[in-house]
Amino acid sequence: MADELTPETPEEEQPKKTHKQRKNGLYPGVSDELAENMRTGWADTELHGLERIPQAAHTAARRAALSERFPGERLVVPAGRLKTRSNDTEYPFRASTEYAYLTGDQTENGVLVLEPTGATGHTATVYLLPRSDRENGEFWLSGQGELWVGRRHSLAEAEQLLGLPAQDVRELAAALTEAEGPVRAVRGHDALIESALTDKVTKERDEELRVYLSEARAVKDDFEIGELQKAVDSTVRGFEDVVKVLDKAEATSERYIEGTFFLRARVEGNDIGYGSICAAGAHACTLHWVRNDGDVRSGDLLLLDAGVETHSLYTADVTRTLPVNGTYTDIQRKIYDAVYASQEAGIAAVKPGAKFRDFHDASQHVLAEKLVEWGLLEGPVERVLELGLQRRWTLHGTGHMLGMDVHDCAAARTEAYVDGTLEPGMCLTVEPGLYFQADDLTVPEEYRGIGVRIEDDILVTEDGNRNLSAGLPRTSDEVEAWMARLKGWRPAP
Repeated sequence: MADELTPETPEEEQPKKTHKQRKNGLYPGVSDELAENMRTGWADTELHGLERIPQAAHTAARRAALSERFPGERLVVPAGRLKTRSNDTEYPFRASTEYAYLTGDQTENGVLVLEPTGATGHTATVYLLPRSDRENGEFWLSGQGELWVGRRHSLAEAEQLLGLPAQDVRELAAALTEAEGPVRAVRGHDALIESALTDKVTKERDEELRVYLSEARAVKDDFEIGELQKAVDSTVRGFEDVVKVLDKAEATSERYIEGTFFLRARVEGNDIGYGSICAAGAHACTLHWVRNDGDVRSGDLLLLDAGVETHSLYTADVTRTLPVNGTYTDIQRKIYDAVYASQEAGIAAVKPGAKFRDFHDASQHVLAEKLVEWGLLEGPVERVLELGLQRRWTLHGTGHMLGMDVHDCAAARTEAYVDGTLEPGMCLTVEPGLYFQADDLTVPEEYRGIGVRIEDDILVTEDGNRNLSAGLPRTSDEVEAWMARLKGWRPAP
């Protein structure tokens, strides 16, 4: 990784014509002759006639709704800044969900500002870093200059793509410091912007903005539904990729599974939507097992919980629990089929007008019945559910909203989310599970170390629901046949 001239000071905060040298850089400085040479001889690469991004009409509608909700107030929504991973390296940047939802832009340091035009209405402007300056050398001397991290769009190009006026973000903090009138901002992404607004905002008012933007994402528009389906379709192919290389995972570790799925996510999408859970054997009983450093053994189950994130930042969230050798044992099938029956009941309860909790209650009822039937809990089932006794082995809720965040709409009010009512266009997961810990002495030994979860992404429609991830088999028999086909195995007689 090259390190000769990268400065320690971020480009946005640098003086116009000086660039601090990295300590221990091999070059002591820049001669006047070299600086002059680097200023000239470059072709004009400005792009013209760019088409707007596909979601531009939708982001405009979202901003209009936001404007209507907070008339007469200045609204500030930052994308966020690069975060240091270690020393002078950064984590890959991911724009804040609120900013990307309202603009479609994903560049670091961006800020959307809605300026009130009076008692009603706003003028929206996106503030961005312009292309790095060739006159003062920041394009090759700055750590975030074009020759170090790649070209970014000019402000004129950004305006064409986003359908928004664009201005230089380096002037925004000073302008906000001097601004008057009521302001709301999305917090937690940009310390410089928050500092400029410190005496103009309140936590309570800012939280109202965050809650609104969270609830606004609950019902997806046509673009969002299409992106979610795209994410799921890529995820299905990622699961197929994993099945085809299970022999290599057995020879190495869960990391091979993680890497295989990640390849699909990066080739077809932006990234994974969350840390992949590649949990083999007893690791399946750890709900968010993301270390993925364990053995993959024939005879064990593999719980794979993973999702591709599209280039527009919508993510799938799908889980299948697969027999590593292609065939469930009797006890594995017994537990798997119970979870499948629970999921079937949950999916059937997803429909417009139903309470959000209904699918959870339906799924939990089936699992409680099975646990009583197996003698692990003393009935009746209603008593078990009232006391929550099934939770020793079911552990988590049965699903959540899905969208730009894997746990989407998380800041929504309780009455609008878990105590709310399902509407067409909402997308949620249905993911019951049973987890028998390896050290659980309250269950027979044959149960111990088995964890099963089945998760699908369900869209609420006008007349019921649609399983976006129906491309993956769900019944135990279908899973075995699917794996045999992908691996070229001969099905068991």
